[in-house]
Amino acid sequence: MINVKMINSKAVLLFSSLFILAACTGKPDGVVAVEDFELDRYLGKWYEIARLDHSFERGLSNITAEYSLRDDGGVKVINSGFSIEDNEWQQAEGKAYFVNQTDSGHLKVSFFGPFYGSYIVFELDKEDYQYAFISGPDTSYLWLLARQSQLDKKVIERFVKRSQELGFNTSELIYVQHDRTGESR
Repeated sequence: MINVKMINSKAVLLFSSLFILAACTGKPDGVVAVEDFELDRYLGKWYEIARLDHSFERGLSNITAEYSLRDDGGVKVINSGFSIEDNEWQQAEGKAYFVNQTDSGHLKVSFFGPFYGSYIVFELDKEDYQYAFISGPDTSYLWLLARQSQLDKKVIERFVKRSQELGFNTSELIYVQHDRTGESR
């Protein structure tokens, strides 16, 4: 005899798991990934210019992200930052994969095993790939990245304005200090 209660519990668990996974690769309302995204041009080193606070970056300055191809077709992600409290460089390695098409700036990234979160490029300097506006799965995740440790104030102002329009709390932005760029990691 089939245990209907057990089947219902398993169905609820399965659908809850699928919902949680979908939410992790979801997008905030209004955030649209850039199209005609070219991964080869995006690879390389990026400096974090501004971000919303999260425990995994708290207390870090001089934050960079370095993207390279993985053998399995994904993207290797190396995030580095200097901990003022510990007086040392910290590094985390992750992996990223496209959520849909490879020409859309919507990826999923993981630093913690099988758990992925959205990485959405919602604005990009398409001519030279010199800056990128990045969102996570909800409005508590926001980054401004650039190829140089300093960025034109007009781009920063546009980032703040656009992010406000999309519902991000830009009054909480942290502007990242880059004063150790010449030191080895």
